[in-house]
Amino acid sequence: MVAPVWMPAYVGMGSNIDDPPRQLDRATAALARLESTRLVAVSSYFRNPPFGPVRQPDFVNAVAALLTQLPPGELLVALKRIEREHGREPSPGLRWGPRVLDLDLLVFGGLRLTQPGLVLPHPGIAQRNFVLLPLAEIAPGLDVPGLGQVSDLLGRVDQAGMERLA
Repeated sequence: MVAPVWMPAYVGMGSNIDDPPRQLDRATAALARLESTRLVAVSSYFRNPPFGPVRQPDFVNAVAALLTQLPPGELLVALKRIEREHGREPSPGLRWGPRVLDLDLLVFGGLRLTQPGLVLPHPGIAQRNFVLLPLAEIAPGLDVPGLGQVSDLLGRVDQAGMERLA
């Protein structure tokens, strides 16, 4: 019998309603309890303007680093379950709207994958300062498959509006 392999995975966390820092604290605790998964690091929290055309409060974002034995699809299912447990309701047709909790699987090892409901690395990662800044804090040398090193990607995006929270 072959022992399961531990794979590094990075999860973007965001919230902009119902006390966002508390929501990220609760999400971090839930990630630490995932089966066959170890929470390795969590970035600082960053307040930033919302992304997209919908008027809404500022977001608080962070990134968590995990080691997991779960396949990427199972990890994504677990992330969506955590969102629901924390009050996130599906909102068909509303993209980039306010949310109590948003968990995105950003990078899973060196995997490049496109399948219904899961694209790795996460689409748009290279253009989003609210992902790259916290990711660079905990994994500046991470190679995002097909895109390059996090520290290089961060140097290409505008960091205006990003505020590290104490």
